[in-house]
Amino acid sequence: MENKILLQLDNIKLCLDENIIFQNASLTLQNGEFVYVIGKVGSGKSSLLKALYCEIPILEGQATVMGYNLRKIKTKDIPHLRRKLGIVFQDFQLLTDRSVNKNLEFVLKATGWKKKEDIERRIEDVLEQVGMPNKGYKMPHELSGGEQQRVVIARSLLNEPKLILADEPTGNLDPETSSQIVQLLHDICKKGKAVIMSTHNYTIVDYFPARVIKCENTSLCEIEFSTITN
Repeated sequence: MENKILLQLDNIKLCLDENIIFQNASLTLQNGEFVYVIGKVGSGKSSLLKALYCEIPILEGQATVMGYNLRKIKTKDIPHLRRKLGIVFQDFQLLTDRSVNKNLEFVLKATGWKKKEDIERRIEDVLEQVGMPNKGYKMPHELSGGEQQRVVIARSLLNEPKLILADEPTGNLDPETSSQIVQLLHDICKKGKAVIMSTHNYTIVDYFPARVIKCENTSLCEIEFSTITN
């Protein structure tokens, strides 16, 4: 696989409610990489991911994601950037008044899909990828937490993103289910997608090793896992 930089942050500054979250922070991510973002509560893990999909503005430095300059991106272009990203939320954010299929159909129609047969085929494909075939008729409340998170991952795959941002995707799950979800994300990564996953679960990082970036003292530092708990 050719190396292609999907994400380049150089000396960025990020603030939230006048608090400096990052100052002179840098990070590069290439196609097909899996990266954990770790750190204490309030260290900026979620803020970093939100900045990457333009929920929080980057105030200084250079920041490019999927070819978009985050410092100069126009409001009208933000939806186009987000379509090139897969976003996995801790709290699922599924529409509770409709079935799994209708949740996924809603996203596809909102992002320009028109043909009914194409929509049905794509939904079937992503549910198969996350191990949820034949569950499309179910309502979110009929699913376990792990199953709901699989649907959220399926949703993130709909538009064939090259980069998936997973914000504490195991935060509301038990240990066994958490392991299954992280294994799924690693499997997706092996098929050629890059994944950035924020987590405070060091057991998962130990069990499913990958590159580790730590949010600490307003910077982003790449570390060896053995130094995490020291």
